[in-house]
Amino acid sequence: MEPMRALPPFTMAEISMTTKPLIVSIPHNLGKAEAMRRLQAGVGKVHGQFGASLASLEENWNGDRMDFRVGALGQTITGHLDVADDAVNVEVQLPWVLALAAEKARNFIRKQGQLLLTKQ
Repeated sequence: MEPMRALPPFTMAEISMTTKPLIVSIPHNLGKAEAMRRLQAGVGKVHGQFGASLASLEENWNGDRMDFRVGALGQTITGHLDVADDAVNVEVQLPWVLALAAEKARNFIRKQGQLLLTKQ
């Protein structure tokens, strides 16, 4: 049996490498103004619902776009959402550690977005 060889050390570029953005489109029939109103009202509820899991949640609205930064599981997740007349388009940049669960994240984002848009 051949002895195990040590792997070469990772470079900082490899450790901090980013992944392909996670993109989720959430269709709605609310119109842009009503969708934005519901999302803006719902962001605080998300923080209240998941506050124990979130280290931080920052949002910044500029027109129909919200840039956000979430601290969770010792990682920082950044992204933005764009509100259109018939859909909310979300783009999330996951750290490579969390990108391993990208499909679960996609389903979670879609579900939470639909909940925010359906609740008044």
